[in-house]
Amino acid sequence: MPSLEKPFTIIFFGPQGSGKGTQIALLEANLRAADPARQVLNIQTGRRFRGLAARGEGYTETSLTETLDTGALQPLFLSVTLWGDAMRTHLTPNDHLLIDGFPRTVHEAAVLESALDFYKRENVIVVHLVTPDEVVRKRMESRARKDDTPESIEARLRWYHEDTEKLLTYYRDRAHTQILDIDGTGTIEEIQKNICTALKI
Repeated sequence: MPSLEKPFTIIFFGPQGSGKGTQIALLEANLRAADPARQVLNIQTGRRFRGLAARGEGYTETSLTETLDTGALQPLFLSVTLWGDAMRTHLTPNDHLLIDGFPRTVHEAAVLESALDFYKRENVIVVHLVTPDEVVRKRMESRARKDDTPESIEARLRWYHEDTEKLLTYYRDRAHTQILDIDGTGTIEEIQKNICTALKI
């Protein structure tokens, strides 16, 4: 029998550079250890976009490479295709689901709702990594990724505040939803400990 009563549906929320990718990977490992009877599906659309662009096989991949370098938001249809296909091929109602990189807009959140309904997932937990702009700027600058130019960093912060941040209101108003506001400025270990404590893992 699973050691956790029900499977989690967890959406990680915060600007790029807030540490979502690192924390979701650690949480996946902790969930596998705490609940070995269940599978864990970890969907990170940023990683999937970069993997698709790296193939360089055609117009889509080439265009993605160009826009990834600018930090622009990727087309909605591609985002939905990537995370939808991951769910279609790997997810069951009994699995833990960890999400990073979507939804990015209220419209995409509505599309996600149809998927959550299909996989019988009413309850959602949002892990909100509260991280000031100056902290995420320093983190993105220090990781020396090709697409982390000063211009793209500022563009991503602007889009986050103007568009994606509105989703916090959406999820605070959504029934059967728990928002966990986690301080994203501590050490990696401290942040993960606070997340696991809040989730009662």
